[in-house]
Amino acid sequence: MLTKTITTLVAILTLAFAGTANAAEIETAKGLVTINATPAKVAVFDIAAIDTLDSLGIEMAGLPSNLYLPELARLKDGSAVVGDIFEPNLEALSELQPDLIILGGRSSPQVEATSQVAPTIDMTMDGDDLFQQAKTRLASYGALFGKQTEAEAAAKALDATVEKAKAATAGKGKALIIMTNGPKVTAYGPGSRFGWVHATLDLPPAVPDVEAATHGEAISFEFIAKANPDWLLVVDRAAAIGSEDQNARATLDNELVAGTTAWKKGQVIYLPAGDFYIAAGGVQAMSRVFTTIAEAYSKAQ
Repeated sequence: MLTKTITTLVAILTLAFAGTANAAEIETAKGLVTINATPAKVAVFDIAAIDTLDSLGIEMAGLPSNLYLPELARLKDGSAVVGDIFEPNLEALSELQPDLIILGGRSSPQVEATSQVAPTIDMTMDGDDLFQQAKTRLASYGALFGKQTEAEAAAKALDATVEKAKAATAGKGKALIIMTNGPKVTAYGPGSRFGWVHATLDLPPAVPDVEAATHGEAISFEFIAKANPDWLLVVDRAAAIGSEDQNARATLDNELVAGTTAWKKGQVIYLPAGDFYIAAGGVQAMSRVFTTIAEAYSKAQ
């Protein structure tokens, strides 16, 4: 934890103005990048970045066709559609002529292509330290857009939400994070794509050695029964992407899962799917995830 804190502080301290009066050096997934002037027109493809920029009141001129989160739907008014979260539309970007393009996660492989249109930064986040990365990105955006005060306030609010969740989960048993995709189920543990939940909240895992794969470890209902978690944290991928596949509640409604402590005690938490699966790392999305967890644990006897 100390190392992560130091890393974050170092990253924030590097958000110093350099070169011209309006230039800023920010931390990206590829290292430090100098932006020569505050962007007046920005196109953003990463939902987590969009969520965080929205928290700072920053207007985005170009956005993907699907923003997934209902809380972000209003941002489409007055913005141009410049592709989707996987594939930027280079023609639409050229027409928009943004000063800066922000990619991340699913759109990150397109950095080389979009760099031909305008300066592009990759703001991808992942891993156990996602929470600290999210705060670093928040500070970066604050420096880049002259919103340092707003960024500091948002960071404090997020910290407070996490502390509430940590207090609520402390001493209340072990958790297993699973994701349903229609009838299929995968599990995630420490060190995995969703390991940041365990790391940030000091949440004990029901199965500490789940394979740390990007798409999780495919599991059976027998696996869940044997793990017998005190808590099940459930991500419904179908709900996150707007698919009509079988929902998580239907998938988990069987005798094996019903025999677990989590199910018997009503300690199955259906996480806000879009916030968790699509927008992880966005400060507003993360806050909603931690709030959902805190409220569920607070109800436990």
